[in-house]
Amino acid sequence: MSGVQEQFEIKFRLPDGTDIGPKKYPAASSVATLKESIIAQWPKDKEKGPRTVNDIKLINAGKILENNKTLSECKSPICDFSGMTTMHVVVHAPTSDKQSNKIAAKKPKDFRCGCSIM
Repeated sequence: MSGVQEQFEIKFRLPDGTDIGPKKYPAASSVATLKESIIAQWPKDKEKGPRTVNDIKLINAGKILENNKTLSECKSPICDFSGMTTMHVVVHAPTSDKQSNKIAAKKPKDFRCGCSIM
């Protein structure tokens, strides 16, 4: 082995159609590392940017990439990372604690029939 690590050139397509990158990443980089890079490079003028890696989903070749996988593990016959690869970024809106409590407090309504048969 020559000791030269394979690198992939990746750009990230944001929800509004703008891009971050392209930039080269080692094949051993985890998906979580890519997400951290996206957070660090997120445009400052955009509102509601992601805060944590869990706020982001990366999609490549129609597949949602898992945080614990490396780039080399994500290769498939459909996507072999040859040339430049574009990954799509989906950002989940962070929920506040108040919203979480409201959702948990809502109980399904008990529907009863008000009909009477005579």
